[in-house]
Amino acid sequence: MLWSSIKSLILGRSVSDTKRLPISEQRNYAMPYQSCDLKEKKVAQAKTFTDKELRRVLDYIASRKHSARNRAILLTTFWAGLRVGEVAALKIGDVWAGDGAIKAEVRLHPEQTKGKHARTIFLPEKLRKELLTYLAGIDRSDLSKPLFSTQKRDGFTSNTLCQHFHWLYREAGIAGASSHSGRRSFITALAAKGVGVRVLASLAGHKSIQTTQAYIDVNDDMKRKAVELI
Repeated sequence: MLWSSIKSLILGRSVSDTKRLPISEQRNYAMPYQSCDLKEKKVAQAKTFTDKELRRVLDYIASRKHSARNRAILLTTFWAGLRVGEVAALKIGDVWAGDGAIKAEVRLHPEQTKGKHARTIFLPEKLRKELLTYLAGIDRSDLSKPLFSTQKRDGFTSNTLCQHFHWLYREAGIAGASSHSGRRSFITALAAKGVGVRVLASLAGHKSIQTTQAYIDVNDDMKRKAVELI
């Protein structure tokens, strides 16, 4: 009980708050705090996903509770490259156009970003379709509410959502994955398709292209395509 209290204090939650969560979500708050490292310098350790691995996680999500929410959260990192803190900070009104459509461009306010600099996020059509499906199943009357909420709370924090990713990947059987994996996979996939590093840096919200370059995981498929250019 003492250790649970200490962990809850570190995570900014009371023991009673944690107990009120459903069992499926309580475990998200039981992992060691140090496993949830949000620093960009740790990104090189995050696994990049193959299409098969992403499908494996999506299949796992489909078999569990809150599947629509968890699928939308996951794909927002893989298909838009958002940081976990930015995903947690999203409000319904950020993405919902109010006319039955999802915005193609999302303006993040300074308080929603890591560097406290406003930036625009571009949502591909396939992600807009996913978000539309998700929003169709929730109450959209209050646009100021978090886009993604837990069952008992108004919304995730950066740390609790980071832990949520940890458990999704762990239980789906994907080793080496973290909350950075979707973002790193997003940047690596675009780099493999020839998108320039300056465009990638802008999409990622990086001030330095050196930071962006650290995200790109060079794999054998990229090297095979490269030599065919000779």
